[in-house]
Amino acid sequence: MASLSSPPPHIVTTHVSRLRLLKLGSWKVQNPRHGLTFPRMRLKHFPILSNKMSSWEPSPFPFSPKDEGRNFLKEPDNIFESMDVKDMLKSSLSDDEDVVEEKSQPSVQLQPLKWPMWLLGPSVVLVTGMIPTLWLPLSSVFLGANTASLLSLIGLDSIFNTGAILFLLMADACARPKNPTQMFNSQAPLSYKFWNILASIVGFLIPLLMYFASHKGLIQPQLSFISFSVLLGPYLLLLSIQTLTEMLTWHWKSPVWLVTPIVYEAYRVLQLMRGLRLGVDIGAPTWIMASMKGLVSWWILILCMQLMRVAWFAGFADQARQQT
Repeated sequence: MASLSSPPPHIVTTHVSRLRLLKLGSWKVQNPRHGLTFPRMRLKHFPILSNKMSSWEPSPFPFSPKDEGRNFLKEPDNIFESMDVKDMLKSSLSDDEDVVEEKSQPSVQLQPLKWPMWLLGPSVVLVTGMIPTLWLPLSSVFLGANTASLLSLIGLDSIFNTGAILFLLMADACARPKNPTQMFNSQAPLSYKFWNILASIVGFLIPLLMYFASHKGLIQPQLSFISFSVLLGPYLLLLSIQTLTEMLTWHWKSPVWLVTPIVYEAYRVLQLMRGLRLGVDIGAPTWIMASMKGLVSWWILILCMQLMRVAWFAGFADQARQQT
């Protein structure tokens, strides 16, 4: 109900005592008169759903068209602001830097140690190489300076070569990274290749020059071709196989290029020691026995140099890892 009072003439005053809610967010007087509009009123007990914010509640990120081309985020001067814009910007920048650092670091996942393979590889070399050479009686494979004995000795060395190849394949599988899509190239240094080739050439030339000198009569007594083949034929054959294997590891950039000569050279020492025993059985001349002893000393020296290279490479790899 609306009651009207009459103040001085020409002035109309209206008092509203009750309101009726017609639509959500709008208020209207029950009986408006004289076309008067009333000031906006607000009730505390009834929430008003509106997408417009109140006059005292600030916008968290004030923006005006005049700010285009400038920093659109600016610190508001309001005590009700819950978070400082500068702090938010600093935290977002630090988070972005952390993400960039994590992406820049290479994710190199090396394959975990497979204990069965680590035990199986050396066991294959032991069974195929050392056991036949150390425990198999020479009388079972050596029947004199003839072709049968030469083939028997080559067969023993072929068994070892098979075990060495299997060992190198397993070592290569353990050394490569777990992720197959990641490139992994292990390049041998040029100086390392040069000295390995030089050592192999010297190992070839010493027995061949001694034999040709004996064949020309420069060294007495002479040694027959079959006797020379029984004593040093398997040695020359396995040396050529080692050289070929090393070249393949260099070409394929396999990480086993560092251990390939060590495997073959350790067996070569046993192979030459076996040749010395065979030389005693066939009554080989003194000069060939001295040549074989010189070869044993030469390959022991080369083997120790290879072990020194392994120690150097381990220190070099650790230094490079610390720098990165």
